[in-house]
Amino acid sequence: MENYNSEPMLIKGGFAVDERGKVSFCNDFNFKDVKRFYVLENLSTSIIRAFHGHLIEAKYIFVISGSAIVCIGKFNPSEKTGEKENVHRFVLSSKEPSVLYVPGGFANGSRFLEDNTKIIVFSTSSLQDSKNDDYQLPYDYWGKDIWEYKK
Repeated sequence: MENYNSEPMLIKGGFAVDERGKVSFCNDFNFKDVKRFYVLENLSTSIIRAFHGHLIEAKYIFVISGSAIVCIGKFNPSEKTGEKENVHRFVLSSKEPSVLYVPGGFANGSRFLEDNTKIIVFSTSSLQDSKNDDYQLPYDYWGKDIWEYKK
């Protein structure tokens, strides 16, 4: 698998506008190891979808519309809580296209900041392989304050 690195990384994109409309892009993203994708849509901005981790599987997260807080943390499946210095916090928006890389060994979660937010997730594992490498952690594994948002 072509890893960008072993730490979470934001792959910046951009957009171009002309008389026909707007094109959003992330030209430095490579689909080489992607095996499947899925789209997340929450019913409410008060829902925190977290934490879901994999030791092997990597993911790439792209906000299609709206904005979201995405938290990613290195985790140990045998520990009940995580150390704060092991969590990375990103605010992703469709207005600033970028792909967030989540390497294996990390758990991720999201809180949508706007109605009608949609996130597409690209995975490097098949569904069966993902199920065999699946760890569920509580949304407050790294504390509740990581989900707070101040404009």
